[in-house]
Amino acid sequence: MTAMEESSASASGVTADGAMLRLEGVTKRFGKLEVLRGVDLEMGKGDVVCVIGPSGSGKSTLLRCINLLEPPNSGRIFLEGQEITGKEATEGVNFVRRRVGMVFQSFNLFPHKCAMDNVCLAQETVLGRPSKEAQAKAKEILDRVGLGDKFGEYPDRLSGGQQQRVAIARALAMDPHVMLFDEVTSALDPELVKEVLDVMRELAGEGMTMVVVTHEMGFAREVAKRVMFMDEGIVVEEGPPAQVLDNPREERTKRFLGLVLEH
Repeated sequence: MTAMEESSASASGVTADGAMLRLEGVTKRFGKLEVLRGVDLEMGKGDVVCVIGPSGSGKSTLLRCINLLEPPNSGRIFLEGQEITGKEATEGVNFVRRRVGMVFQSFNLFPHKCAMDNVCLAQETVLGRPSKEAQAKAKEILDRVGLGDKFGEYPDRLSGGQQQRVAIARALAMDPHVMLFDEVTSALDPELVKEVLDVMRELAGEGMTMVVVTHEMGFAREVAKRVMFMDEGIVVEEGPPAQVLDNPREERTKRFLGLVLEH
């Protein structure tokens, strides 16, 4: 890549070949257990990839490797053209924290802080935003996710869906370039799932680059550009939602969808 191309990539958030995020042969082991076995992934800016598969297939570990909560044992990860893995990537963690937001299955809110303070904290401590600026940003984002009347409420006064929307607002307040969602609706009562998925649909519609681990097949069908089915640490099948969900090629994918779509 030339210096001019690098400058252009930095300004646009993508590399010269259009990649926002790229994984090459990523592996992850915990002791003798190999959780990821050579995973490849490439995404352009604004792409939404939904990752599906049975429990223990490596889906959550994949997300944790992307944001370096779990450093890969081998392979390479590039974010906006910069490698964030390997011995040379000493600034990788800070680079990632400022560009990648993650929302977990559990809300991980501070119970002693109200919604506003939960959204302000990382802005002030990580980004160094002045308190007034962080509060203005928090109000804007909380209003955006439909919680404009809940600024001062503490987590125990919010429903599960509202708590998850605060968690999404907290991630969005950091102005991420990529958002990772790890089964964010699986801990919610069924009637609360829609309000969280609606926020995610809106983000996708606005062009947010997203990797979503989910069991919500309707959401994947509607929003994803690509669906990736994982099992035993490998990508078994990948393609457009209509192909993977409606006409899968692999027998393992067919068996999984047969069980999931029955319910």
